[in-house]
Amino acid sequence: MTRLLAAAFLALGIVASGAACSKQPQQAAPAQPAASDAAQAQPAEAAPAAAAPATTEESAPTAPTETVTETDDAPAATTDQAASGVQPTLRLAAATNVPASEHFKEGTNYRRVVPAQPTNVAPGKVEVVEFFWYGCGHCFALDPAMETWRAKSKPQYVEFTRVPAMWNDALRMHARLYYTAEALGKLDELHSAIFREIHVNNNQLSTLPQITAFFKQHGVGPDDFQKAFASFAVESKLQRADFLNRRFGIDSVPQVAVNGKYLTDQGKAGGEPELFQLIQELAAHEHGG
Repeated sequence: MTRLLAAAFLALGIVASGAACSKQPQQAAPAQPAASDAAQAQPAEAAPAAAAPATTEESAPTAPTETVTETDDAPAATTDQAASGVQPTLRLAAATNVPASEHFKEGTNYRRVVPAQPTNVAPGKVEVVEFFWYGCGHCFALDPAMETWRAKSKPQYVEFTRVPAMWNDALRMHARLYYTAEALGKLDELHSAIFREIHVNNNQLSTLPQITAFFKQHGVGPDDFQKAFASFAVESKLQRADFLNRRFGIDSVPQVAVNGKYLTDQGKAGGEPELFQLIQELAAHEHGG
């Protein structure tokens, strides 16, 4: 009965709050990580960017080994280079006055990101980024359609990636969960399973013991999990995610950025089908179609 009531309240909250989980209503969403989780590493403090909202970030769970300098010309993707040894290709698209979409209106259905942000894709590719949070009911509801689009409808020239929201400790814990699954090569297998564990099984995955047990259920031993969870590669991805959240001014999810220049969401687009049509049109415009 308790779980049924909790699910009912969650559903009511989703209906009442529109098509996104925003910073203020979700501050107290999943339980905060336990203070005793000493093995957890802290994300870096990032210098506030000029384009970021004027808010005060909560203290992060653990201390990172590196920091990111936020400048227009030197994005935090350099931390990925340090972790992987591979030089990323960064492109900054030039601004244009040509309408980017035939059926949607700038300022109503999407907004132009000023300044445009560097992308991390090869020449000839268009980057599409979904900002999300595992604890967000709207992200959970959108995820099946996003996965279908990614697997079946996404143009070949589009490079799709996700970036976790980072505006409080609960979201940072889920961001670490996301990048840990990626570091272990389990992201494709576990991404949707993590959503179901939180929203269907009512396991918030908000503490280190909960997350350790979840990975163990999916074939990852505690030692391998802890090594990845506190790894430099995960720390670097968390720093870059924090940097991108600040530069794009992310205060609600889900949101989608196209090629570092346009930001939209389901509510602005007018619905789920319209969102994917808009993404396709913006991406085609950026590709030169």
